[in-house]
Amino acid sequence: DVQLVESGGGSVQAGGSLKLSCTVSTTYTYKNYCMGWFRQAPGKEREGVAAIDSDGSTTSADSVKGRFTISQDSARNTVCLQMNNLQPEDTAMYYCAARWTNLPCGDRWYLSSQYNYWGQGTQVTVS
Repeated sequence: DVQLVESGGGSVQAGGSLKLSCTVSTTYTYKNYCMGWFRQAPGKEREGVAAIDSDGSTTSADSVKGRFTISQDSARNTVCLQMNNLQPEDTAMYYCAARWTNLPCGDRWYLSSQYNYWGQGTQVTVS
């Protein structure tokens, strides 16, 4: 079984920072995985924000490049999203997603259909 639990959301003013965490609990023994952060604003489709492979390779959406950084702490089974210089358009529910695979995240990392497991989400509000 797999459980993903997000934390760290909240309300900040424009220009502020937040760090989201996703704690992973799993019985899978596969070593390879792809972890992603997605967000969904009211009335909009869910969009990929950033992703990280088990080997540490990362990718992110153009809209957050230079502001958001995805990282992982394998010892603590945690994937984090550091968000700096937040803007009102970053307001959304943020979700952690995962798949265990022998393949890297790849060019389609931003598609929610690529992931098997999802957390419950954490709200980020920027004013």
